[in-house]
Amino acid sequence: MTAYAKATQYIDDIPRFAGKNTVEDTGRLLSLLVGNDMQSRIVHVAGTNGKGSVCAYLRSILMESGRSVGMFISPHLETMRERISINGEWISEEEFGHVFDKVKAGIGEAEKQGLSHPSFFEYLFLMAMYYFYEKKPDIIILETGLGGRLDATNCIRKPAVCIITEIGYDHMQYLGDTLEEIATEKAGIMKDKVPVVFQNKRPETTKILEKYAKKLECPTIMLRKEQILNFNRDNKTIDFSLHTGYYKYVSLTLHTAARYQAENASLAVLAAEALKDSKITPDTVKRGLWAASWPGRMEEILPGIFLDGAHNEDGIEAFLDTVREDGCVGKRLLLFGVVADKRYGKMIRMIADSCLFSQVMVTGLETDRSASIDRLKETWKQCGGISCRFYEDAQEAYRDLLFSKEAEDTAYVVGSLYLIGQIKTLMRRMQDD
Repeated sequence: MTAYAKATQYIDDIPRFAGKNTVEDTGRLLSLLVGNDMQSRIVHVAGTNGKGSVCAYLRSILMESGRSVGMFISPHLETMRERISINGEWISEEEFGHVFDKVKAGIGEAEKQGLSHPSFFEYLFLMAMYYFYEKKPDIIILETGLGGRLDATNCIRKPAVCIITEIGYDHMQYLGDTLEEIATEKAGIMKDKVPVVFQNKRPETTKILEKYAKKLECPTIMLRKEQILNFNRDNKTIDFSLHTGYYKYVSLTLHTAARYQAENASLAVLAAEALKDSKITPDTVKRGLWAASWPGRMEEILPGIFLDGAHNEDGIEAFLDTVREDGCVGKRLLLFGVVADKRYGKMIRMIADSCLFSQVMVTGLETDRSASIDRLKETWKQCGGISCRFYEDAQEAYRDLLFSKEAEDTAYVVGSLYLIGQIKTLMRRMQDD
């Protein structure tokens, strides 16, 4: 077994023997590993939907501006290496093993001082920060896990900019049952006098974010709906104009058909401006947005076949908005899979009520979090009026999707990121065969 394989196996086994540390203890662990002299500027990103896309757009803008960019994200689709990258290049297997060993040695010393072993997410975060400490990128983009206030990444005390993306219903067992409670948790990444960028999408969440920003004297950069103008979409790209406090960007173009990405890209532009970096210009913004891509978000993997990790109600709503404008001249097919702890009943009802799909294929996932096929059958049956097939195995479901799709049809694989990762892995194996 390689050092990389041993490292990933160890990390995968962590949940069996480690609980979550406090943010303060994670900060102490980080200080033991890298001291207090991280030279990179840090952008901290929280939210319910769109975090990964915002990170990707911002990274691309910064790279086009000549900056080196480290990025830590969660979750991964296929390999842990995806979570840690510099300038879009995943950490190598060799370097992954190296930083794993450094963190493991540091944990041994920390445990002698009474600190606990880090959790799965904390371990990978510490590895990322040690890797960035060694490589010294100009800017680090940190994506939170599921929260904000109590997230391991929140041990960073003085980021350059904070971004809070769209807030919706997700992970309520940890974050609260109301949008106000969830927004409060996300607002926990705000720091004293640090600029914060967020979207004015829901009055109840905007009110919470504005309250916390005012309390901490954070310069507030708010994206409003009326700032995104002249929206135009074809089946491969979207164009729009973004009016900001610094420039008027005309005819920005994204290499995606996903309507919702205009908002995510706009948040990235506002964050880039908030960095006040002289190398960031309207031209580097335009080039960066065009060059950016993000896997599993309305990603066309074969002609007429798209992957979209819409795994909660807001994600499904955004997905359906895009599908309504896809220009499909044949049938629409859907492969859907979801984990049990999501409000999948409402997601299924939204899909059924849209009447957009001629055939739905519903699959189980390769995770113990998967919703059971029996429960999914019962839920889809209650919606009625839509033809469904059910599969225990996503591979079988995907092969049936390929068999069923005709040339003029459009097919979508939607739901849990576990499903998206499984299909991407299957695609690679099929190409290698």
